[in-house]
Amino acid sequence: MRLSRPRPIRHWRAMSKPQRIELYVRWSLYLVAVAQPLLALGSVAAAAGVDELASGFRLVVLGMVPAGALNIVLFRTGLAAYLGRRPRPYGWAALSAAVSAGLALPAMLVGGPLTPDAPTAPAAGVMATMAATCWITAATVALPTRWALLGGLALVAALTVPSAVAGAHLAALLGIAVGTAIGATMAAAAARCSAWMAKVVWELDGAREAQARLAVAEERLRFSRDLHDVLGRNLATIALKSELAVQLARRQRPEAVDQMTEVQRIAQDSQREVREVVRGYRTVELHTELIGAASVLRAADVDCRTELAGADALPTEAQSVLGWVVRETATNVLRHSEAANCTFRLRVSGGLAVLEVENDGVPAVPPARTEGSGSGLRGLRERLAAHGGTLTVAGPGPGRFLVTAELPMAARESVA
Repeated sequence: MRLSRPRPIRHWRAMSKPQRIELYVRWSLYLVAVAQPLLALGSVAAAAGVDELASGFRLVVLGMVPAGALNIVLFRTGLAAYLGRRPRPYGWAALSAAVSAGLALPAMLVGGPLTPDAPTAPAAGVMATMAATCWITAATVALPTRWALLGGLALVAALTVPSAVAGAHLAALLGIAVGTAIGATMAAAAARCSAWMAKVVWELDGAREAQARLAVAEERLRFSRDLHDVLGRNLATIALKSELAVQLARRQRPEAVDQMTEVQRIAQDSQREVREVVRGYRTVELHTELIGAASVLRAADVDCRTELAGADALPTEAQSVLGWVVRETATNVLRHSEAANCTFRLRVSGGLAVLEVENDGVPAVPPARTEGSGSGLRGLRERLAAHGGTLTVAGPGPGRFLVTAELPMAARESVA
């Protein structure tokens, strides 16, 4: 009986690499807001006694928990705005700053001015520093840098100026300002770099998709150009000769039969040329496909290796069939796996060509998919079976996927 994986693990494996990076960055930013009240409370506990700890705990709960919750919302909307999915959340940034100042400032003043002998001085100072630092960190992701800097300066002023007017000690105010400057610089730089990394990963993924679409469009353009070159002149000739044959037939001239015979010949030649174009379009070459597959896989950060033995002895027809195997399996590695390594092995011995494609990126998919029932692998199996070959799919080990194609060389004459 197969044990099902927990739902979070299945959800994680079903996500693409850009989605995983974004999820990691998002929850890293959330932890900054969650750590805000915890770090403040830890600092208070380390610097205060039992009586002061109770008072400091009330200050932290009163001033920092609501502000931290709003900062989580600001991180969420800000990251979406940074990735270009929504407008900049100026409203959430202003609300978060107002709540941070509106809750932290009364908590700082409730125990009297910030003086060295005040029992709530450690809690109040740490709370002010953490409130400003966390907001600036969130604003750096959500807002342009200049607005985040101006908003941070305004928030620090809103927390320190009223305290200075109330008689706070200069050293306490300088501690808040310096602590905010150092902490906000480090935290904001880390948060902005993380958001930038997620954005770059999404842009690279979009560029990869665009490159694939351009390759398909280029191939369609090449095919249409070949068809135009083959059929354009012949169709024009057929049209002219048909018109000439009509005119001759109306005059009851015997030359009309000769013109229609010529039209028939040109149509047959056109049909033959179109078949040659299509045959050339469908034919693939093993070495070319291996080079292309290795290039594409390495561009996707997959370590690709090729082990060829006796490839030069393969006839053109057999190389075409095995080339299709290389193309389809490389496509499956890119689409359906998270492989870090992929190996193509070819052996030719005893009148049998064996091509093995192995990778280490088995995803969390239903057993039917693992057994190779997808339309691509089914098409390969049918193509090989038409030429006396076989296709087997197996997992040689945990997390590994192996596709083996066997093609008898005796059947090479029947390969179309």
